[in-house]
Amino acid sequence: MKIVFAGTPEFAVPTLQMLLASEHEVCAAYTQPDRPAGRGRKLQPPPVKVLAETAGIPVYQPLSLKNADDFQQLKDLQADLMVVVAYGMILPQTVIDLFPFGCINVHGSLLPRWRGAAPIQRAIMAGDTKTGVTIMKIALKLDAGDMLLKEEYAITPQDTSSSVHDQLSQLGPIGLAKVLQLLENGTAISEVQDEAQVTYAEKLDKSEALLDWSQTAEQLDRKVRGLNAWPVAQTLCQGQVLRIWQAEPIAGNAQQPAGTVVCADKHFDVAAGNGWLRLLEVQLPGGKRISSQAFLNSHAIDGITLG
Repeated sequence: MKIVFAGTPEFAVPTLQMLLASEHEVCAAYTQPDRPAGRGRKLQPPPVKVLAETAGIPVYQPLSLKNADDFQQLKDLQADLMVVVAYGMILPQTVIDLFPFGCINVHGSLLPRWRGAAPIQRAIMAGDTKTGVTIMKIALKLDAGDMLLKEEYAITPQDTSSSVHDQLSQLGPIGLAKVLQLLENGTAISEVQDEAQVTYAEKLDKSEALLDWSQTAEQLDRKVRGLNAWPVAQTLCQGQVLRIWQAEPIAGNAQQPAGTVVCADKHFDVAAGNGWLRLLEVQLPGGKRISSQAFLNSHAIDGITLG
């Protein structure tokens, strides 16, 4: 098949790599415009653009596919199928209807659970025991298209959003390869999503980073893991923002008020609403990520209350 690929971040790269190595022809890559990033705020190309240019694939970065000229450019490619992975742009119906085999999307959740912008993070924070990728037909309504195939992943107690992101980015091309074969054979079967089972993964906001120590240790642990690597869970420690990269829940009833630090046996334990959260890796503003033991070596915090 002749395929147009649309994607932007690192999550989409393995799927594009699979397509480039397959018998299919990737005739173009669509991605978001270059954005300023880093301390110097220099324009940085999206990861998909970098890979596509390395492979010699034409790259297009329109602000909208509703523009007549941009739509005509897409139409002139005369592709059979459009594959979308974290493109970051809502496709108009004219684009959805353009391709003989349609537009299909690789989404990072087991739909209809966790439609929306942050499915991996919300799954971890909610305590889901499994997630995965869904290959689906694209519909005008967000992540609401008919499902073609799912690949599951069991979430471990140690998983962070970063680790699950990496796992799902590898599952995406596996599922997509199966779907492409089914489409070519004419044996693909689609399943309508059950609207009664829909949940929405709202976009993450920096305001969510501050930990509420009145929550249970399990809830706090899930939040720490869900917000790794952005925006990263945080608390106030002696007037400074302390970022928490890694932690684990510890059983036991805390007699101290929520947020109280206890440093017995060189551990950085914080009383939660139920149980304890043991901090394992932390970071102060302007500093590096360090182990909690290294932090305790230079900070006397036993008995203080985190905010």
